[in-house]
This record gives sequence, structure tokens and C-alpha cells, in this order.
Amino acid sequence: MTLQLVQVNFKAGDESALGRFWAEALGWGLSSEGPGVINLEPVGFDWPDPSAVCVDLVRVPDPETVRCRVHIELATTSDAHQAELVARLKELGATPADAGQGDVPGTVLADPEGNVFSVLEPRELYRDTGPVAAVVVGCADPRALVRFWGEAIGWTVHELTDDRALLRSVKGVGPYLEFRRTPDDRAVRSRVHLDVMPDPVEDQAKEVARLEGLGAARADVGQGDVPWVVLADPEGNEFCVLGRG
Repeated sequence: MTLQLVQVNFKAGDESALGRFWAEALGWGLSSEGPGVINLEPVGFDWPDPSAVCVDLVRVPDPETVRCRVHIELATTSDAHQAELVARLKELGATPADAGQGDVPGTVLADPEGNVFSVLEPRELYRDTGPVAAVVVGCADPRALVRFWGEAIGWTVHELTDDRALLRSVKGVGPYLEFRRTPDDRAVRSRVHLDVMPDPVEDQAKEVARLEGLGAARADVGQGDVPWVVLADPEGNEFCVLGRG
């Protein structure tokens, strides 16, 4: 049994408009699996594959405006590329953001619906990740959370300190999953969460039981009767274990 990190899920008021923004930002293709859902993935991508963590945008009636515990950081290849990307994103509708992030790397922006993200300065670490350098999760204890997620998805630990932990696919491809200590560790309902998928997908129930054994708990976000299972990790970050729809 394996569990793959397959996508970052954004709640959206206007999934089509937000999808166009992120498709332009990432240079990815845009599709839809049904009403109210926009899927973004690299052109020609054979989903799922660890070479990319895709993006799903799901329309909800009233997206909560809450502190973002999960956000995306974009990679750049040079100072000129970073400046060009920031300027282009602002033309697409991004705005400078101050989410109380303090001294963080890169340029912090918000997308047209207020989701915070960063455009990083060029770094050797992220030279081969693709446009998404890292998916960052704010937390109180990176060491504890990386133990859970490392066991959950089987990714390799690349860095581990009291303030920061980095995981990446054992295949050495795709973005990093980073757990970063933040000054405010309150568990909040976020507009952005992670989706994981069992392989094979029929092992959903077994994987959910395994995750609960690692410290995850069932979560009710008003999802109703759906083919996925909503869990919360040991710090209360909600995520979904996908099933066959």
C-alpha cells in the first residue's frame, strides 16, 4: 500500500477566474472534472505522479477568510526571472500581502481571492522542482509533524530542525513539502488543504485506518456524503484521502 500527495486544494468563490490566474502563474493546463471544480496540472502530465503536486479549485458558497496555514512557494531561476514573475503576477491580479509572515524569504503576494503565496529568489535547492518549489504548512512543532507526514506518504526527510522540516518524494522529483514553525499555532479552518490518494485507490479504508493509527483524526467540515474521507493531522490541519468517485 502507498499513499501519494497528489494535489493542493483551494476553496474558491469563482473557481474559473481563480483557475485562469493559477494556470497563467504556473504555466499549466486547465480542465474540469465537473461543475464547480477546476483542475490544474502540467501539460501532458500523467496523473498522479510525484513530479508535480497538482492544484484543485473547488467552488464553495462562502469561502472562509482565515489565516492560511498552507501555502505555495514558487521557484525562480534568476533574479531577473523573479522580478519578471512578480510583475506578471501583479498584472494578472495578485497583490502585495502581509499575512503577519514576519521575516520570510521571497516576495509575498495574494492571489485574486486572497490566498497568500510566495515567489522565491533563485535557490539551488529548487532548481529542478518545476514552478512549485514547495508546499508549506505552518505548524507549532515541525519535528513532530514531519514524523506523521513522513510515515503517511513515505517521503524522504531532507532537512530537520526545530524550526523547519523538508520532505520530498523518494524519487527525488517534484516540489518539497515543508513544515515551518509559525508564531501562531492555533488550529484554524483553512481555505487550502492537501489531498492524498491511495495506490490502489481501493485501499482507501485501509489507508484511513493506518493514518488514524499514526495520529490522524476524523474531521467534519460539512462534507456530507462524498467519496473522500476528511482527516486532520496531529496539529489539526485538515486533509482529504481521496477515493473512487
